[in-house]
Amino acid sequence: MEDPKEALILDLVAAVLSPRPYAEVIEAWRTSCPRLTVWEDATEYGLVAVERVAGELCVRATAAGRARLLARRADPREWRALVDSNHRPEA
Repeated sequence: MEDPKEALILDLVAAVLSPRPYAEVIEAWRTSCPRLTVWEDATEYGLVAVERVAGELCVRATAAGRARLLARRADPREWRALVDSNHRPEA
């Protein structure tokens, strides 16, 4: 059975295809609700990562996150250009 939060997790991955400031992402996605662990699940599954970009702490989609986004969206073709245009090799 698919995780009922999967759509929300993929929304988070899509939101960070280009690195975004950590504070901005946490403000939007972190929750204290024990049943809505989107941020926690995305990081635990390795779909998003926190890194420094130009001295600023940022969140970005990982290769695993981009792959999952392409595999799970209804029409992966609509996401491929966006994913490919924001791809940056991981260190």
